[in-house]
Amino acid sequence: MRGNTRMESPVAAPPAPRSGAPARPDIPITTTAPVKRERRWSVTALCIVLAVLFGLGAAAAVTSASDRTQVLAIARDVPAGQALTQDDLTVAEVSADAHLSPIPASDRASVIGKRPAVELRKGGLLTASQLTAGTGLGDDKQQVGVQVKRGQAPAGALAPGDKVLAVTTPAPGEQADPKDAEAPPTSIKGVVVSVSRPDASGTIVVNLAVSTSDGPLLATRASTGRIALVREPRSS
Repeated sequence: MRGNTRMESPVAAPPAPRSGAPARPDIPITTTAPVKRERRWSVTALCIVLAVLFGLGAAAAVTSASDRTQVLAIARDVPAGQALTQDDLTVAEVSADAHLSPIPASDRASVIGKRPAVELRKGGLLTASQLTAGTGLGDDKQQVGVQVKRGQAPAGALAPGDKVLAVTTPAPGEQADPKDAEAPPTSIKGVVVSVSRPDASGTIVVNLAVSTSDGPLLATRASTGRIALVREPRSS
């Protein structure tokens, strides 16, 4: 009968079965804070090291600069016996060293005009031991300057201390006596004191130390330009 009919509550649907796909593993979540902290400490340590190194370098530079002093140096080659000029000297800065004894730059004026006893080379330091009261090359003899043209002396072969013969050459157009043709030319022995730099024509001036008896004679012959120089063997 219609009156005995009961309304049945709807039956809940069974849960849908889960997919057969494998379950995803749980991945732990990490933070990068420790890595950032480690990098931050590394940068800080590097900055500290660089600061220390920079400070040490600056201190060393200051110390080195304070230990440097200005001294006299050779600006160009100077032969032994040639008086020093302003152009021969320059100023250099060197570190203080007990083994070195260069002349201070403040003493420059006192060494101008002095003659070195040895040849001075460009770039070297000037020391007091290189300067003596004399040249060490015939200071007890007379000195004569001889102007020598190109071809009248060995080119570039003369040096202070060399023994030479100052040979008298014939005058232009002079005819030698046949009787004297085989006789050796007259000559004067001397020692080279200094050699000037060649001029535009190649002419040089050689200062010779000769005996007191030969000085006036050599000067007379040199004034006529009739002197040629022969270098003696250096082993003699």
